[in-house]
Amino acid sequence: MKPRRIAIAGAGLAGLYAAAALARRGVEVVVVERAAALGEAGAGIQISPNGARLLARIGALTAVEAAAFQPEAAEIRLGVSGATVLHLPLGAVAEARWGAPYLQVHRADLLAAVEAAARNAGAAIRLGAAVTGVGQTPTGAALLLEGGEAVEADVVIGADGVRSTVRTALFGPVEPRFTGQVAWRGTVPRAALRPGTVHPTATVWVGPGRHLVTYYLRRGDLVNFVAVEERSEWRAEDWSQKGDPADVRAAFAGWRPGATDVLAAAETCLLWGLFDRPAPPAWSSGRVALMGDACHPMLPFMAQGAVQAFEDGAALARLLPQADDPAAAFRAYEIARRPRATRVQAAAQANARLFHATGLVDRFFRYAPIALGARLAPRFALSRLDWLYGHVEAA
Repeated sequence: MKPRRIAIAGAGLAGLYAAAALARRGVEVVVVERAAALGEAGAGIQISPNGARLLARIGALTAVEAAAFQPEAAEIRLGVSGATVLHLPLGAVAEARWGAPYLQVHRADLLAAVEAAARNAGAAIRLGAAVTGVGQTPTGAALLLEGGEAVEADVVIGADGVRSTVRTALFGPVEPRFTGQVAWRGTVPRAALRPGTVHPTATVWVGPGRHLVTYYLRRGDLVNFVAVEERSEWRAEDWSQKGDPADVRAAFAGWRPGATDVLAAAETCLLWGLFDRPAPPAWSSGRVALMGDACHPMLPFMAQGAVQAFEDGAALARLLPQADDPAAAFRAYEIARRPRATRVQAAAQANARLFHATGLVDRFFRYAPIALGARLAPRFALSRLDWLYGHVEAA
């Protein structure tokens, strides 16, 4: 029997996108969220054309574009000298090549737009309800809540992030693995910086053992920064730990003013360790499936975490509503999505090595071919992203 009611654990970007996409197919959807109110930390996120295309599919792109900044290019620059390693045009070039814009948006603005799309499609969102596990029978599934209540449905989707309760219920606990990197994040008002300090680009400043990303948000009124440094150990897996701006400034002392001026203007920041988890043996079990960070957590070095979750949601919306056998639909979803998600994970890991290259020889052999190729064959450089940005998830 085709699923008529779907319960989703987690009202982050993954869960809300899936809710919007599924509800637009006529399925009754309820999203269950632990937090008492929806919100995102004050930081930015990049939405590449493959993600923008999917935001349009749920009717959220117009709202996101109204709040976002569209960069002219993506750049990799050496942190100390400022030399440009790579310059890839975006803006109108991205739209012409990949059929959708490349956007930089505040996470809170993106979440609000996707939430509105989910509600407009008819999805119900239940806040302040903590999921403790899942249950299922041959004909149904349920999210189990604190206090003993069960939210019953035909199928359940776990969109509850890297520390997924649903994943643990299906496959048991796993130990997080520290990647050897920590990240500061924050925003700075554009008015606090000298004119021209930050170029209208998505810029990655690179150096031995560290890198810094800077770009505009909110139509250019804010500058977002993410600063990553390699460390030997870190204990807390916490995305909201307060950082000390003096520490991040010290970590990038001596770099070009275009980078350090942003850090000098930061009054507050958050600091978190980057952790990984082994891949689950499967993305589903019976009538329960995983999506987003719950099944394919990604390092943030390809700016694809949220976008890949959108692709998951689009695939589920295509396969699940008309499926007479939900378990078979979930297996087809994994077959369709797992190879691509794994490729993006590997690309993000490769970027970590690229951005943090140490030693003159290593840096020369990594950066020189990129710089030369981008200058001599810019169209070829763009074509290397066709597999990612040009991907169209089937409707």
